[in-house]
Amino acid sequence: MLEGNRVSRISVRGFAVASATAVTAVGSVVGVASGSTAQNSDAEATAAGTTLLADIPMGEQAQVQTASLTQQADVQAIAADASAKKDAEESARKAAAKSAVAKKEAAEKEAKAKKEAEERKEREEAASRSATRDASTIQVQSSYTVAEVQAIARQLVPSGQFQCFSNIVNHESTWNYQATNASSGAYGLVQALPGSKMASAGADWQTNPATQIKWGLNYMDSRYGSPCGAWSFWQANNWY
Repeated sequence: MLEGNRVSRISVRGFAVASATAVTAVGSVVGVASGSTAQNSDAEATAAGTTLLADIPMGEQAQVQTASLTQQADVQAIAADASAKKDAEESARKAAAKSAVAKKEAAEKEAKAKKEAEERKEREEAASRSATRDASTIQVQSSYTVAEVQAIARQLVPSGQFQCFSNIVNHESTWNYQATNASSGAYGLVQALPGSKMASAGADWQTNPATQIKWGLNYMDSRYGSPCGAWSFWQANNWY
């Protein structure tokens, strides 16, 4: 370059001219000195490997500038993608942690409800067993009215279970201790099938409603946990 001539110089780092018609940019524009007088110090300030835009043919300068801008845009896009990926991973991690906490809380709540239900059932069974009186204390009669049979049931069945017991008996026999199912042979207040099963509660199972109540209560407790457990099953199936 001739000293004293006024030229425009742009220092472009890392560009390699591949041919007379194509220049591939691998660096970035680092400065523009427009309208300045060229000095010998310009050459000293130019780093090794730096190509001056003024030294590149005019027809290829636009390609060099475009390549530089494209490279910068690519670098920015890569940085943006990395940031977006990092944000997405962090969001996914937080969502997974939140989901895990929710599942844990739901499992604990379910376990607590199950435990409470089991404890409640145990209390009902214990109450049913402890509150049941000995049927032998009931005075035996030659016959009984519905009201008398119900009175006996109230003495033998725990108060908290009586309504459930009553609902079953009402559906099964309408409180008739001698009720017989002609087709199946089921017998008595709770329609034991066969009726002879009730002999385990007393030899007078055919004529003594107290014996039938004792057997029926034991059956409901052992199979369903309580008369109310039996009634819940009956409502769903119309039998127990």
